[in-house]
Amino acid sequence: MKRALPPVSKTAAMTFEVVAQCSSSKARASNMTMPHGLVETPMFMPVATQASLKGLTPEQLDDLGCKICLNNTYHLGLKPGQEVLDTIGGAHKLQSWPHNILTDSGGFQMVSLLKLATITEEGVRFLSPHDGSPMLLTPEHSIELQNSIGSDIIMQLDDVVATLTKGPRVEEAMYRSIRWLDRCIKANKNPDKQNLFAIIQGCLDLDLRTICCAEMQKRDTPGIAIGGLSGGEDKDQYCKVVNHCTNLLPRNKPIYCMGVGYAEDMIVSVAMGVDLFDCVYPTRTARFGNAITAEGIVNLRNKCYEADFSPVEKGCKCPICRSKEDGGMGITRAFIHHLAAKETTGAHLLTLHNVHYQLELMRSARRAIIDDRFPQFVKDFFSTLYAGDKSKYPQWAVEALREVNIDLLEKTD
Repeated sequence: MKRALPPVSKTAAMTFEVVAQCSSSKARASNMTMPHGLVETPMFMPVATQASLKGLTPEQLDDLGCKICLNNTYHLGLKPGQEVLDTIGGAHKLQSWPHNILTDSGGFQMVSLLKLATITEEGVRFLSPHDGSPMLLTPEHSIELQNSIGSDIIMQLDDVVATLTKGPRVEEAMYRSIRWLDRCIKANKNPDKQNLFAIIQGCLDLDLRTICCAEMQKRDTPGIAIGGLSGGEDKDQYCKVVNHCTNLLPRNKPIYCMGVGYAEDMIVSVAMGVDLFDCVYPTRTARFGNAITAEGIVNLRNKCYEADFSPVEKGCKCPICRSKEDGGMGITRAFIHHLAAKETTGAHLLTLHNVHYQLELMRSARRAIIDDRFPQFVKDFFSTLYAGDKSKYPQWAVEALREVNIDLLEKTD
């Protein structure tokens, strides 16, 4: 039986409407209308860290049907810098991108990229990677930079700790993230054009996640992200946190799971009620000669593909797999094998394929939700990925999907 859809959520810079819900799981299809157009969820957001997706032009990304990509505040704040961004009028003009942009706050990079970073209530102190000079990133400065970037979704600065951290530091970071959100809300000069998202913290502690979900909802931001995951935790722990949070978060606001991009992870997370994802995985793995396919990863550097003149993925409609007769390039596995270890063109071609795969996977999930056949879509996805061998299905996925009423091991007649 179909459940009633939640009311439409409207803010000055976003209209969010759930248009369909899976009758079994928490999966939903939604429309997010923002200043630079419509985003249909579930959606994977390719990562254009420095206002550029490695290996693709903005036009190529547009041609793939991408309606939102991610830029990085930390990197753009360093180069080209705030003065250039203000002069040109933001990152949309800088990178000639007509669609929506999400920027992360820079907090994650403070922890992951910099060895000498000190976090206090004021903000994050660090040494510039360019000249070693002392720098400070505060919630206010993060928002100021994102205002200059002009992104459609801006993220609060949060206190990020390693996923597996335990004890007082986790609680400290969670409460500090709440206080920093208040400072970010106050600092945002463009609430009529830019949507500020809160970030749920608390590592693997479900009690802290509960507190954080409640506090962040009181701030009534246009959307909410689940942060502090994809940092080495076991997949079953990841699923418990995500499922717990989506049970507590409002049904009429977008939910973004930060840093998640493996196909299995996204499909299971969609079933648990997540709308938005991002990850560098499809572009990074392309640089190692890997193609993401429905049957798993294909490493085209392997010698067995030296004389394989079939498409990278049979039946794929991406620009490189389609035949020339069908308007594509007709690129073969053999050609990619020839290029993969020698020429950047190989990474460029595989990036086209991989990003298309991620975008199309989410589009397919959306169609399945709208048609109310999502559970079967999930079963078909895993069956194809594991060649029909249910004994190979990852236990974490089986158990997580059972929690949302999808039984991968259910016997069929």
